[in-house]
Amino acid sequence: MDEHTRLTCIRNAWDIHQTVEDSYHRHPACNRETDPDAWRERQRFLLADMAIHLLQTALQPGAIDLEKLKNNVHAILTISDSFLPHAGLKQATDKLYSAP
Repeated sequence: MDEHTRLTCIRNAWDIHQTVEDSYHRHPACNRETDPDAWRERQRFLLADMAIHLLQTALQPGAIDLEKLKNNVHAILTISDSFLPHAGLKQATDKLYSAP
């Protein structure tokens, strides 16, 4: 990917990020137990937000920041765990921070 394309993608990601984050903040606060459908919808916005952060981390010029990558993947796995509880994604996050 050439530098112009990379920077265009990053710039576009910030625009998308703002839209997704605004939607998350506009969505009414809700409780997982009392309104599971609304809570799940809000979690979808949060998952999209974290996915955009992962895109930005992956496309930043230079070497990939492994700490940011770990944090991005941790957030995505943690949020995704509520959508795929059988997959054990939350438990997989423990390995992200253990020594190689």
